[in-house]
Amino acid sequence: MGASLSNLTEGGSTAGNGTGLGDIPESCIAGVFTYLTPPEICNLARLNRSFRGAASSDTVWESKLPPNYQDLLDLIPPERKYGWIRLLEEFNIAAYLHQIWWFEVDGVLKFPFPADVYTLSFRIHLGRFSKRLGRRVCSFDQTHGWDIKPVRFELSTSDAQESSSTESFLDDCDKYDETNGNHKRGCWIEYKVGEFIVTSSDPATEVRFSMKQIDCTHSKGGIYVDNVSIIPSDLKLGRRRRRMLK
Repeated sequence: MGASLSNLTEGGSTAGNGTGLGDIPESCIAGVFTYLTPPEICNLARLNRSFRGAASSDTVWESKLPPNYQDLLDLIPPERKYGWIRLLEEFNIAAYLHQIWWFEVDGVLKFPFPADVYTLSFRIHLGRFSKRLGRRVCSFDQTHGWDIKPVRFELSTSDAQESSSTESFLDDCDKYDETNGNHKRGCWIEYKVGEFIVTSSDPATEVRFSMKQIDCTHSKGGIYVDNVSIIPSDLKLGRRRRRMLK
């Protein structure tokens, strides 16, 4: 049966005079691929040469990219344009703060976002990673000050949209107990700053964002700031639903 399956996928039949999947023109296969998801295309590309060739077509993959993908590519330095996958890569590097009195993280991004509703969030982690006996552990010796005063998150856009969010505290030392621990320590948490609406990608939208705790009556530290994400709100909601179902 294995030989029959091989003949079917590579072309030809067990009788030697039939046709198989390998005889389908690549252009036809590529046309079908435009209606499939990237994981489905990658799985089918393993069938035979014709499917692999169709899966390598620029026409197939261009149909999977957002309409402003060229704008995204223009943001990458030429020496790092190894392919679209580079835009989806997550780097295992995050900024770690030992101790500071005036804490402020801000940034600005100007980009032709497609029309949609977007959510901006900061990804934060309390506690420092280290290795002990070959295993990654998290220590909180330097984590302090985040339970004294709240942190303020803000965003604004070039078309006068504004949003702000004041978390009660980034740390909940008062809620620690031996059974449940502290749910804000030792795990990555996304803090939602707010949403903004884009009605057209022309002109480009400028987004300003910040995270501040500038009360200098006390120091704070022991925190990672990983990234700031801007994601379509419906996509972000879908991710949360999938996590709840797992």
